[in-house]
Amino acid sequence: MDANQIAEQYLAVADEVFGSMLEQVETTAQRIAACLQAGGKVLLCGNGGSAADAQHIAGEFLNRFLKERRPYAAIALSTDTSTMTAIGNDYDFAQVFEKQVQALGRPGDVLWAISTSGNAENVMRAVAAARANGLAVIGMTGGAGGRLAPASDILFCLQSTSSTPRIQEGHQLLFHLICERLEEIMVASEASA
Repeated sequence: MDANQIAEQYLAVADEVFGSMLEQVETTAQRIAACLQAGGKVLLCGNGGSAADAQHIAGEFLNRFLKERRPYAAIALSTDTSTMTAIGNDYDFAQVFEKQVQALGRPGDVLWAISTSGNAENVMRAVAAARANGLAVIGMTGGAGGRLAPASDILFCLQSTSSTPRIQEGHQLLFHLICERLEEIMVASEASA
């Protein structure tokens, strides 16, 4: 595949994000804002590049995106290597996110689950734990959506591609849109309070 073909794939993903997912971006930003305003938090999970995306999103929440504002409560569940390796060693790698959601998740919180295939077992077990604990689930996936698609309250499924790099690039466009919109909502709400 040459660079022009790769660029065409990337543009197809960008068209999908900006063409059909903006309403979901708004819904997601509003849902997360309501969670944070009620004293809740966002838990994020994913593997590999999706783990890096989870950490990226948590960093944007905890520090800032574009505006000077208070930190927003978010935890990337892939960052505590002592916990992850203990669970993986004593139990199973499939439980590394599940057990953290069971311990940290509270009703009204949000689990943001990222899996390019939609079938990562440890992500799906985290989703099941979120459901059992009363958390809303935001799913990010691609292709056919896998098991994550029907398990999500709000779903971002990049159906235009099954290419992992293109899905991850689309996810990055989406989470930056969500972060920017969330800041606008939260800052405006706090200014009017």
